[in-house]
Amino acid sequence: MSKARLVITAVTLENRTVAEVVADYGVSRSWVYELLARYRVEGEAAFEPRSRAPKTTPGATPPETVELVLQLRKELLAAGHDAGADTLGWHLTHHHQTTLSRATIHRILTRAGAITPEPKKRPKSSYIRFEAAMPNECWQSDFTHYRLSTGQNTEIITWLDDCTRYALHVSAHRAITTPIVKATFREAAGQHGIPASTLTDNGMVYTVRLASTGHRGGRNGFEQQLRDWHVEQKNSRPNHPTTCGKVERFQQTMKKWLRAQPAQPATIAELQALLDQFVTEYNQHRPHRSLPHRATPATLYESMPKALPGPARNAETHDRIRHDIVDKAGTVTLRVHGQLRHIGIGRTHARTHVILLVHDLDVRVINAITGELLRELTIDLSKDYQPRTPK
Repeated sequence: MSKARLVITAVTLENRTVAEVVADYGVSRSWVYELLARYRVEGEAAFEPRSRAPKTTPGATPPETVELVLQLRKELLAAGHDAGADTLGWHLTHHHQTTLSRATIHRILTRAGAITPEPKKRPKSSYIRFEAAMPNECWQSDFTHYRLSTGQNTEIITWLDDCTRYALHVSAHRAITTPIVKATFREAAGQHGIPASTLTDNGMVYTVRLASTGHRGGRNGFEQQLRDWHVEQKNSRPNHPTTCGKVERFQQTMKKWLRAQPAQPATIAELQALLDQFVTEYNQHRPHRSLPHRATPATLYESMPKALPGPARNAETHDRIRHDIVDKAGTVTLRVHGQLRHIGIGRTHARTHVILLVHDLDVRVINAITGELLRELTIDLSKDYQPRTPK
């Protein structure tokens, strides 16, 4: 029997006073009177549990904003793009002038049944993460299969910058061979510069180091090209695909986008046209969850200094990259020769996320989101504060 029924029974049937009931059952006097009044009006219904939810929720997300989130997710999925809470938050902020937390967006999607539950995955903390510090420090490559609308199988090869996730080269072929790997690598290097290293799996088109005993010690055409250009070759351990996880994830995103296109390609030329369209969207417009502040790959790749292959590296210079936020006074700090220097950027850029590209005493300050060059200077060692207009 509920406490409410006990209280009502004690007062109405046993003719006990309210004071006695309050003392015996440890309840408040006001609650007893409220319960009695409800019982006289509703009868037995007064004993049913009541919702404790507030009658009004002034902090609730407006219905039009909820509808916008769901509509935006529907549009992104239809276009073959990522539509998770982080990506939706980026689009809301940059295209709809609306700011919602990741948790709020996730609750909206869950309540609307827009999220499909997935089995528990391996925790991210168990992975050993790595990332190149500069563009062209390491290029990842892999190829994947894609079937045309005619049923013909094709293969797509990708060259991806490890640091910025910039898609350097993506092309479709009937089948990937070592000459194609070498040709696509040379084409990417001709457009973007020669990288310091490459990272691939152990496919025979990339390396013959795991070939039969009689072939060990030799090189295929691609390996010889790397040696001629002094590019360090890295290969993942067998059965460890996560080592090349960045390019593997890129291929997953690419194939999801391809499958979402209403007109599926019937020829390799048509597939290549779609790939070129995707690469432009991926590099220039799509926010990337793995990059600082959801920047696009092109923003970072085009604004940061590039690494160079072996003999071209200069060990005498001190190159580094720092991420910082412009303070309310419009400055950022940088330690040079053991002393903290203050670099003036301007109060109009307060709270802006920036990247500092340091080459000895030469510094470039870049907007981390847009790639805009905010300041370029040479540190004056005789001063602490580095003004925007040297006097």
